[in-house]
Amino acid sequence: MGLLNTGHDQTNQQKDIGTALKNGKEILFQGFNWESHKYNWWENLESKVGEIAKAGFTSVWLPPPTHSFSPQGYTPQNLYSLNTNYGSEHHLKALLAKMKQHKLRSMADIVINHRVGTTQGRGGIYNRFDGIPLSWDEHAVTSDTGGLGNRKTGAIFQGFPNIDHTQDFVRKDIIGWLRWLRHNVGFEDFRFDFAKGFSAKYVKEYIEAAKPLFCVGEYWDSCNYRGSSLDYNQDSHRQRIINWIDGTGQLSAAFDFTTKGILQEAVKGEFWRLRDGQGKPPGVMGWWPSRSVTFVDNHDTGSTQAHWPFPSDHIMEGYAYILTHPGIPTVFYDHLFEWGNSIRNQIAKLIDVRKREGIESRSSMRILEAKQNLYSAIIGDKVCMKIGSASWCPSASHTQWELATSGHNYAVWRKQ
Repeated sequence: MGLLNTGHDQTNQQKDIGTALKNGKEILFQGFNWESHKYNWWENLESKVGEIAKAGFTSVWLPPPTHSFSPQGYTPQNLYSLNTNYGSEHHLKALLAKMKQHKLRSMADIVINHRVGTTQGRGGIYNRFDGIPLSWDEHAVTSDTGGLGNRKTGAIFQGFPNIDHTQDFVRKDIIGWLRWLRHNVGFEDFRFDFAKGFSAKYVKEYIEAAKPLFCVGEYWDSCNYRGSSLDYNQDSHRQRIINWIDGTGQLSAAFDFTTKGILQEAVKGEFWRLRDGQGKPPGVMGWWPSRSVTFVDNHDTGSTQAHWPFPSDHIMEGYAYILTHPGIPTVFYDHLFEWGNSIRNQIAKLIDVRKREGIESRSSMRILEAKQNLYSAIIGDKVCMKIGSASWCPSASHTQWELATSGHNYAVWRKQ
């Protein structure tokens, strides 16, 4: 089963897991979408660093920084080349330097589940990496994806040679590369792509060796559906994510795909979904909030791919939920910079309330209402919020509340 909810965060604090996970004050910004490679992206972001820092973010997740077969960066080949469709090595380093000046951490997108070969090896497959750094042969590729290595320790990413992390030489080379990204290039945080593709114990080894300040894994599998209808109970789904976090020695957080899946159904007028059978939030956030990285959409679920999009007319209800709740919230580039000034200002106000009122990843919370058209909760005894079309405001019997910010179908109050 892995570790469950009760007392999890308190009992494991003696572990040195990096200050970022400990302080619980993280607010992440995803600094790209699926189309970003078409523009001078490092230069574009450099021009926005001041604004991103001013909004209150602590870390910016950047697209994969190294050479890739496909322009978005998710089919890596030469891991030591920093010249990509997003811009040159020079422009990347200028961006990272400017982020450091503004005390914004940079998060590298680490794609180590698969790699595109340079030459054909056994079986006529491009499963060798001759002529570039980390010039592995077929033994670096798993036997079930056309190589001479061992079988995969996780799910297969179809169509590409999958890396065999059981090989000592592979792990040694990956650690060397991660240390280079961390200490030479200057990335401080890591995001692990396609984390269900290889055992979490290797992620633990890589984190311990490269010592990033903060890590998050993309452990994405399907929620539980009956036909097209999402099940109310997603405990088995969030348990799988929690098992992965446990497998990393609790050193990495994980994207809360459970909360994402439930929240985007709830906002359609099914807010009863936002309280589980124990009265807690129904995602990873409800069981292990200090390791739950919440989000509304990303480059896969939204953007031009739109694999699993949040209803666009309810985006602000989604942000009103994740930016007032425990967990580590993430804001998507499109919503801050491409959906207009009104959305940007509303998100900025919610971040401001979160920071001012001291809401953190482990803040206590109490759900007050969770029914068809209304959800409301008190977080950290300092903030009260509601989302949904039903009108509602907090009872004034014990506490004087004042409106902090509001918008279409959401409102947030703070104690006077």
